[in-house]
Amino acid sequence: MNMDNQAQVSIQRQGATLVISIDRPHVKNAMGTQASEEMCAALDLLDNDPDLVVGIITGTGGNFCTGADLKAAARGERAMTAGRGGFGIVQKPPRKPVIAAVEGYAIGGGFEICLACDLVVAARDAKFGLPEVRSGVMAIGGALLRLPKRVPRAFAMEVILGGQFYDAVDFQRHGLVNRITEPGLALQEAQQWALALQENAPIALLCSKEVVDRSAHLSDDEAWKAQEPIARRVLESRDRAEGFAAFAEKRKPRWTGQ
Repeated sequence: MNMDNQAQVSIQRQGATLVISIDRPHVKNAMGTQASEEMCAALDLLDNDPDLVVGIITGTGGNFCTGADLKAAARGERAMTAGRGGFGIVQKPPRKPVIAAVEGYAIGGGFEICLACDLVVAARDAKFGLPEVRSGVMAIGGALLRLPKRVPRAFAMEVILGGQFYDAVDFQRHGLVNRITEPGLALQEAQQWALALQENAPIALLCSKEVVDRSAHLSDDEAWKAQEPIARRVLESRDRAEGFAAFAEKRKPRWTGQ
């Protein structure tokens, strides 16, 4: 069977978590048009389904993603989508929290997918990097924009200009990788973390991320003003009332996302 006729990004619901797996292990999960469109559709589902709270992006076959499928690109394919840009995520990440669960290689566009996520869990032997300059191109999928904001500029420039690969511990040291696991356990750790996040009010998670994202390019005064209407949605929500009631009654809150 032609692999191109099969789904290249699979999804699995695990309660309020949506696990999104890039499933092209024969090319180390490199992505072309189909995989990018399927990633975009999966993230649309995450954002639009009120029963989903957290997403996890991972890869099958021992690798996260090695970026664009160069053989497909030679045939004229582009790993672009109308809704979310490159790889179905980099220009418009989802509104809900997303964890990257990284095994093996997360390089090029795969690294840029990580940068579009909120949290990163990586196996100890995972490799990150931006090798584009070694092939005469640029990392235009968000790395040049996001990486200098996520790690110190000097280290970001080393990664961007050098084109070398780095271990997970290097990026944990600089604050990009949140947690490191033994090989093969990144997804399991991400799933446990997603469950922990779901103990919190969905509307508070959603709005907290919105404030962080919207305020990134604003002055302090502008950021305070931007935060006010978003915070009001939480303060006037049913979940806020439920949280206070649960605390008073010494029980677990029953969140509705409203």
